[in-house]
Amino acid sequence: MEQHDTRIKRKEHPVPGTERPAKHPRGEEGYGEQNGIQNGVYHGQDNDGDIQSLPLAVAAAETAEWQATIEKVVRNVVSIHFCQTHSFDTDPAISSEATGFVVDAERGYILTNRHVVCAGPFWGYCIFDNHEECDVYPVYRDPVHDFGILRFDPKTIKYMPLSTLELRPDQAHVGCEIRVVGNDAGEKLSILSGVISRLDRNAPEYGDGYSDFNTNYIQAAAAASGGSSGSPVVNIDGNAIALQAGGRADGAATDYFLPLDRPLRALRCIQQGKPVARGTIQTQWMIKPFDECRRLGLSSAWEAAVRKGFPKETGMLVAEIILPEGPADTKLEEGDVLIKVNGELLTQFVRLDDILDTHVGQKIALLVQRGGKDVQVEVDVGDLHAITPDRFVTVAGGSFHDLSYQQARLYAIPVKGVYVCEAAGSFRFESTDSGWLIDSIDQKKTPDLKTFIEVMKGIPDRARVVVTYKHLRDLHTLNTSIIYVDRHWTSKMRMAVRNDETGKWDFTELADPIPASPPVPRKANFIRLPSVRDPEAADIIRSFVRISCSMPVKLDGFPRARKVGFGLVINAEKGLVIVSRAIVPYDLCDISITIADSIIVDAKVLFLHPLQNYAIVQYDPSLVQAPVKSAKLSSEWIKQGASTIFLGFNQNLRVVVARTTVTDITTVAIPANAAAPRYRAINLDAITVDTGLSSQCGSGVLVAEDGTVQALWMSYLGERSAHTNKDIEYHLGLATPSLFPVTNPIQSGIVPKLRMLNIETNTVQMSQARIMGVSEEWMQKVEQENPERHQLFMVRKVECGHAFPQVLQEGDVILTLNGKLITRVSELDVMYDNEILDAVIVRNCVEMNLKVPTVSTDDLETDRAVIFCGAVLHRPHHAVRQQISKMHSEVYVSARTRGSPSYQYGLAPTNFITGVNGVETKDLSSFVSEVNKIPDNTYFRLKAVTFDNVRWVATMKKNEHYFPTMEFIKDPNESCGWRRISYEGGSPHRGAGTLTAEIMDEGIDQEDAVDGDDIE
Repeated sequence: MEQHDTRIKRKEHPVPGTERPAKHPRGEEGYGEQNGIQNGVYHGQDNDGDIQSLPLAVAAAETAEWQATIEKVVRNVVSIHFCQTHSFDTDPAISSEATGFVVDAERGYILTNRHVVCAGPFWGYCIFDNHEECDVYPVYRDPVHDFGILRFDPKTIKYMPLSTLELRPDQAHVGCEIRVVGNDAGEKLSILSGVISRLDRNAPEYGDGYSDFNTNYIQAAAAASGGSSGSPVVNIDGNAIALQAGGRADGAATDYFLPLDRPLRALRCIQQGKPVARGTIQTQWMIKPFDECRRLGLSSAWEAAVRKGFPKETGMLVAEIILPEGPADTKLEEGDVLIKVNGELLTQFVRLDDILDTHVGQKIALLVQRGGKDVQVEVDVGDLHAITPDRFVTVAGGSFHDLSYQQARLYAIPVKGVYVCEAAGSFRFESTDSGWLIDSIDQKKTPDLKTFIEVMKGIPDRARVVVTYKHLRDLHTLNTSIIYVDRHWTSKMRMAVRNDETGKWDFTELADPIPASPPVPRKANFIRLPSVRDPEAADIIRSFVRISCSMPVKLDGFPRARKVGFGLVINAEKGLVIVSRAIVPYDLCDISITIADSIIVDAKVLFLHPLQNYAIVQYDPSLVQAPVKSAKLSSEWIKQGASTIFLGFNQNLRVVVARTTVTDITTVAIPANAAAPRYRAINLDAITVDTGLSSQCGSGVLVAEDGTVQALWMSYLGERSAHTNKDIEYHLGLATPSLFPVTNPIQSGIVPKLRMLNIETNTVQMSQARIMGVSEEWMQKVEQENPERHQLFMVRKVECGHAFPQVLQEGDVILTLNGKLITRVSELDVMYDNEILDAVIVRNCVEMNLKVPTVSTDDLETDRAVIFCGAVLHRPHHAVRQQISKMHSEVYVSARTRGSPSYQYGLAPTNFITGVNGVETKDLSSFVSEVNKIPDNTYFRLKAVTFDNVRWVATMKKNEHYFPTMEFIKDPNESCGWRRISYEGGSPHRGAGTLTAEIMDEGIDQEDAVDGDDIE
């Protein structure tokens, strides 16, 4: 038995997202030249392995005859730039490049790979050799074999005569010299040479993704690389004899080609206007050599008959996988050697396919040898298209379709079940892996998509229901989860159905959401902590609630779509809870609060602190009949060396307690994330303690023996690790007195309007201060004012993007504000209540007095977001202003969707958009006005600036069909706190539009799933 090759690669060229346009868009460095002809020059290696470039006429391998052939062939080869806009079946949403070639110039048909045409929604265009471009649309993709056909309008090609590359599968033979003509490694044109070495290789396996089967492949040494998928393999006569499909990824110069027998049949059917009938008995066959067939029981008599009938054959077809509940189940067995079909001796896949495809809905007779005995069976031939999904439904942020034959074959299971092709939104399970099968929802079985839809129609918005599900890689385990059904952010339940006439997928709405059921008051009691010696300290457990925050749209560069942690109740009568902003980053979200591990209530964001890493949320206390306790916050600053009790919640969300000591209280600088700025705490003192539990807990408190909370223990989101590619979180304490400027007015019913200095500071020790020009007199005052910490504060960074001129500058040492010597971070709080501060600073060794304006924090939080061509745009948020030196516009790219125009054309997060089609767009309103003037499916120009101040121009094609323009605008009058607007035909429609799952998910990391937040 041939072992599956785990190092096989497909030949499409993924287009990675970059933060700025590459100087060389195809990245000439790093691809490596291949032997062949590129731009009329032969590239090869000399005897020492050095690259040699010779004129084509000089290259010995390229005769005049081959040159003439290639000149004819290249006119038929096109570079295909495509996207699968939505995860579907075995493939995620993707933007990529590949190759195809014209097989019918009159009708405009292009042959390429199935994994290029895509099983799911496709949009793309092709570029001909003379750089003319036209749109392409799918006509056919084979359910099993790796080929598909695209359609273009021949009338759009005006400057080059079109011709057809003839398909001649009969001319492929061992020893045949070939050329692979394609878009190799993203190049415009690459021509690679090779020689066919095998015609009978089993189809390569590509791991968990799409794989061809039930066909032989052709093997040759050509060393093609990314981007050559769909390239024609031509002989010296200029005929296509095979189709490039895959190759080895381990450095071996081995490529695999699909024979053209089945593509030729499909093309003829399409040319004649006939459906491409495809039959199946849900059995995978493999080519086995005669010696292995003998070990399986092939008799010498049948071997002699086969060898006589097919003298060139060296093997036979053997049943490898027989799907349960399929037509061949209980009739065929694994290891059966196929002898005859309908009385015809048969050894080849091509003939088996012919018989199956012409007997759909009929019976066929199979003769197999099983352990040396003849077994005759009669099997019904099913319709292969019927078990290949051509539709999916999107609801509550997730996407679903019936399980495909591809997936069923991969795991040898029946072709039935509801498959989660996009595990997002409410259906974000233990990981974002595709491969989940829904078993039941709300105690109702969901054996197929139709039943699933009916069940989902009956579930109200905001309901919590039980879901059972399995993963294809672990069908032994039935998982159970409770999900929160979101039908308000993603209100529409939509069905997408493939339309091969138009090449698009048609969307229809299935049902309006059922309004949420009114909440009901519930009773519960908290757990007890008998092991804690101090009962009043242990009683703080009654002040903790679990908080789950789900973000339907990625804003402000935040890397995750769901976070879970704990908050501290500071006012049980009003339902006020304080929580880290690493858990609640912004207010376009759903917040659920679990009290006493029993009662679940919704909450809303009341306040977001711009600097100190906490938010205050509020729930309805009338719904809670539990002894929730308002935490008593200490007004005294905890000291270094003080004894305290650490109570926190670890990664398993279990409470842990330890007596400990405060080891340090110091001004911290949470590192900024250079790749994508997001909220971080600045200008604060952080507390560390002497217990290993502190590093394991993202939520908790430091509490005195009498139950007074001395500090909050919180998660602080930091930078992204370059080594592990994971987001780093810091666990630190925040002293409770620093909360009072906010918590006191909020508990009185007033949401404070803070002001702040638009600066980030760091500490300066006295030795540094002296060098920077601080006088000895001031230094003595510092020592007297703060005997514990002899320090001052220097302006590390001044935020940009504010209307008034900058007064403070980087490097300024702050001495006093409003007459108060500033030696502690907490003393900067004087900024909260003053529009102008009288400051004494030292700049360039010169002491000076300044009038320093403060900034209102009212407009720091994002209150409007535009989703356009798959990109999420909003004003540069606070973290951007903290890190950048110049604000180029108020149109900032925060996130983008996989498989979208923004991804395809390189518009990346951290870009600023400054103009559309030559018109300046300084803000979101002017941007929306201009893009609504752009007709759908047409190109437009975007002027953009990278985060590093590099200006560039992007050309992009609008696609409203798959990526409609919509807005989210903060509106307190809406139940969600935000109003959604979509633009159809350039006109706004309130409340319309549906979020796609990819918008929520692009760029989120899989390790987040196991980091205490139940997400991707």
